[in-house]
Amino acid sequence: MLLLHGFASDGPTDWISTGWPSALTAAGRPVLVPDLPGHGSSPALADVTPKAIAGELALAAGDVSEVDVVGYSLGARLAWELPAVLPVRRLVLGGLSPHEPFGAVDVEATLAFAGGGRLPADQLTAAIARMITAPGRDPAALAQCIEGLRREPFVPVAGTLTVPTRFVAGRDDPVSQGIETLVPLVPGSDLVQVPGDHGGALRGAPFRTAALTFLTS
Repeated sequence: MLLLHGFASDGPTDWISTGWPSALTAAGRPVLVPDLPGHGSSPALADVTPKAIAGELALAAGDVSEVDVVGYSLGARLAWELPAVLPVRRLVLGGLSPHEPFGAVDVEATLAFAGGGRLPADQLTAAIARMITAPGRDPAALAQCIEGLRREPFVPVAGTLTVPTRFVAGRDDPVSQGIETLVPLVPGSDLVQVPGDHGGALRGAPFRTAALTFLTS
């Protein structure tokens, strides 16, 4: 089982602190909780495009016959790429934006704020600027990650995913607004809506229940 965290977070914050590994191991599932490149304890990569990160994750997973993947937010975006490089059995994609969320971010303004400048006036850029300057974060590495994501924007098309997939979204989550448009693109997929906003949905038990029910069915 591979758990992929969100942007400007890390494995312990998104998964371990919310009880996912203990619930999965109790269900007999071995768990791998990596930090994405430039996040947590993981060093930045020269190439941080989604396909390059997917390749690194495939190497980290090792020689497996099959693997289930749960991704949240950025982790879900990256998990979309994994069946092309890993023998993925089932996918759970939570908090996923159906559009490229970083396309409108002013990366220079975020770095200027990180260097002691003013908070950007644009609300999205300001939110990202606060995220990359949170305690324990590496603003330069996270800005590099944004640039890599912008070079390969998320443009979901039918036929990219063919493995069984469950989408999960918080009912009050603006990030995943429109996620229902992804369901027709993935044959046999479904969408489960759970209580909470972007962070609340991740931390809530209903998301974990929706994932475990799907992965053990």
